[in-house]
Amino acid sequence: MLAYRHAFHAGNHADVLKHLVLTQVLRYMTQKDKPLTLIDTHAGAGGYGLDSNHARKHAEYDDGIGRLWGRNDLPAGLADYVSLVKSFNPDPARLMRYPGSPTLAKMLLRADDRMRLYELHSTDFPLLQETMAERRETAVMNRDGFGALKADLPPPSRRAVVLIDPSYEIKTDYGKVVAAIQDALKRFPTGVYLVWYPIIARPEAHDLPRRLRTLAQQAGRSWLNATLHVGAAAD
Repeated sequence: MLAYRHAFHAGNHADVLKHLVLTQVLRYMTQKDKPLTLIDTHAGAGGYGLDSNHARKHAEYDDGIGRLWGRNDLPAGLADYVSLVKSFNPDPARLMRYPGSPTLAKMLLRADDRMRLYELHSTDFPLLQETMAERRETAVMNRDGFGALKADLPPPSRRAVVLIDPSYEIKTDYGKVVAAIQDALKRFPTGVYLVWYPIIARPEAHDLPRRLRTLAQQAGRSWLNATLHVGAAAD
């Protein structure tokens, strides 16, 4: 897991879907005056330079945020998300940097909303600390987010959004996700839980949404499965 660097994939089509959903959820949750807690179990570096060697290796952002960058005909939700990405760039006309989930949350949350961010990677952790250094009500920890989640639930305000986005490079991550959600629903059944997963030819990946849906149904919670399938561009 610790060999994984999200910088290789920053701003790709999967990030677009994940961050579009995260943006919409946080916009909705912050409509109520009562504070909330955001818990990100695998927070990454917080932001990524798209001119770095990691990002340029495959330039996956070209077919992700790059396809949306210059458009003026986007639906409201996508336009909102793209405007946040532009605000993260020193020159809004040039796509040079991409915000990670913690940075997008930092833009959207209010001063009294809490953030609990976990990252194990020895390089990404100090970068995340630097990104979040000036924000109050924020804890950045070099710990396993799966194991730490138990202590964070239920949150003081009894309102929380939990984002679980491991690398899935290790097959056991799938089982850890299910176990984490199962335990979280027992500790805090009214939380909002966002789980990202890859659509790949692996039995564990194929089975994960079914297992999560079953947990939601058993807890009497609503369930949304948003997927994005990418093919060759049309003429």
